[in-house]
Amino acid sequence: MRLTLLKANRSGSLVLPLWGYREGSQDINCISVLIRMSKEQQAVARARKAFETGRSKSLEHRIRQLKNLQRLFSEKQSVISDAIKKDLNKSVVGTQLYETLGLEGEIGLAIKKLKEWAAPRPVEKNLMTISDTVYIKPEPLGVVLIIGAWNYPWAVTIQPLIGAIAAGNAAVVKPSEVCVHTAKVMEDLLPLYIDKELYPVVTGGVSETQELLRQRFDHIFYTGNSMVGKLIMEAAAKHLTPVTLELGGKSPCYIDRNCDITIACRRVAWGKYTNCGQTCIAPDYILCDPSIQDRVIEEVKKAIKEFYTDNPKTCSDYGRIINQRHFKRIINMMEGSTIAVGGDNDESDCYIAPTVLRDVKPEAKVMQEEIFGPLLPILSVSSLDEAIKFINKGEKPLALYVFSSDNKVITRMADDTSSGGLLANDCLVHFSVNSLPFGGVGNSGMGCYHGKYSFDQLSHLRGCLIKQLNMEGVNSMRYPPHTPKKLGWARFFILQNVDLGWVGRMVLLAVLAVVAAVVLQNYFL
Repeated sequence: MRLTLLKANRSGSLVLPLWGYREGSQDINCISVLIRMSKEQQAVARARKAFETGRSKSLEHRIRQLKNLQRLFSEKQSVISDAIKKDLNKSVVGTQLYETLGLEGEIGLAIKKLKEWAAPRPVEKNLMTISDTVYIKPEPLGVVLIIGAWNYPWAVTIQPLIGAIAAGNAAVVKPSEVCVHTAKVMEDLLPLYIDKELYPVVTGGVSETQELLRQRFDHIFYTGNSMVGKLIMEAAAKHLTPVTLELGGKSPCYIDRNCDITIACRRVAWGKYTNCGQTCIAPDYILCDPSIQDRVIEEVKKAIKEFYTDNPKTCSDYGRIINQRHFKRIINMMEGSTIAVGGDNDESDCYIAPTVLRDVKPEAKVMQEEIFGPLLPILSVSSLDEAIKFINKGEKPLALYVFSSDNKVITRMADDTSSGGLLANDCLVHFSVNSLPFGGVGNSGMGCYHGKYSFDQLSHLRGCLIKQLNMEGVNSMRYPPHTPKKLGWARFFILQNVDLGWVGRMVLLAVLAVVAAVVLQNYFL
C-alpha cells in the first residue's frame, strides 16, 4: 500500500496512519525509521534526496532559484525591515543599506556570471600533455549547512546561500535564534520563493544546532565567534566535512599623525557605531600617538553628534544591543577604563550610547576580547613600529585599518602584519566589493566568500585530463625498464610548460609526432 498521508506534530516527529500495513513488513520498518527522525534529520534527509534527483545541477534551475530570491527582496522588503526593527532597532533605510542591498548585488552578479563560473576552465599544459584536453570542472559539493549570525541576519545568512545555489548545491539554512523575529520571517518566506526541499530552513537554539551538527554534510559554513567556531570544526571533523568559518576578533585601527584626522575619525566613527558596534569587522580599538589623542577624541565626538544627534537614544539610525546578556557583557568591559565620550546606558532598552575610552591599557578588561558593541578604546603608541608590534602580539584579526597620508606607512602596515583584510583610510567598505575575497586568517576564520569566491568555496574544483588512445610512443619514456636516457626525455617533456595558440599547437603536435617516432625507435634499440 502506498503512503498517502504524511504530517508532522509539534515536536517535528512524523505522525503516520498505520492501518493496512503488516507488522514486520518493509513498509512498517521504514515508517518506524521516519517516526524516530528529528525535524533536523528530516530536513537534511529531504535536502539530500532532492539533491540526488540532480535538479539543482542545471544552470537553468540555479538561475531560476536566484531570480526567485531576488524577487523576495523586492516584494517583502517591509516584512524584512519590520522584523529587523524589532530585533536590532535598525531603520528601514538602514536595513536596506546594510542588509539587502548587498544581497541584491550578489544575486545579480551570480545570475550574470554563472555560465562563465560554471564552465570548464582550461589550464596550462606541459609538453607531455600538449595534445590532451586538460581543464578544471566546477562541481556541486552536495548538501551544505549554513549557520547564520544575528548581527546582520539576512546579509551573513543569505550571502552563503547565494553561493550554494549558484554552485548547484542543496543547503540547510539555520538562522540565528537570537534574532527571534527575523528567524521566523526567514522560516516563513524562503520556502515561498525557493525550492523548500533543496533549501529547507531549520529554526531553534543550541539543541537544534547540535542535532544538525550530528548529521553528515558536504560543507559547513558558519558565521559567528571563534569559540563556537572550534565546536563547529570539531563536529565537522567526525565526517571529515570541510568548513568555512567567518569569525571575528579585535580589528585594530592605527591613526597616523600624518593624516587628515577629521576625516579619519569621521570614517572610524561610522565604522564603529554602525549597528551599535555589532559588526565583525568594526574597528575594535584605536592606536595613535599620545600627542593626537585629545584631537581624536574631539573629532570622534563631533562625528557622533553629526550622525546620531545630541541624543542618540532617540535617533532612528542608532541601534540597540541585541539582548540584555550582551548588554551586561559590554557594560562590564568598561570597568577600570576612563570614559571620554558617552557612557550613558539603559538596560531596559538595551541602549548603550556611542562611547570613547581614553588612556586604555593593554591589560584593561575591554582589551581582553572582541568588544562587539559601541565602545571605542584608545591606546597610545609612540611609533609605527610599536603599533605593528602590538598588533602582532595578538591573534590575527578579521580586518586591519590604517589611516595615513604616507604611502610608506600603509605599505609597512600591509607588509609587516597579517589580517583577513586590510583597509587604508576607510572602514568596512571592503565587505561591499564582491571582487575581493572576504574571510579571516588564523583565529579570525578560514575560507572566504563573496562573488566568484562564494561559488568556488562551495564547489569541488575537479581536475580533469582527457587523453586519446594514440601517440603511445611519447609515453614509452615513463614505462619500465627505466634508463637515464628516458629520464632525460621525461625531464624535457614534463618540465616545459607551454601556452600556445591554435596554430602553435598544430605545429608543436607535428614536431611531437616526429619526436615520438624517434623516442619509439630508440626504445626498441
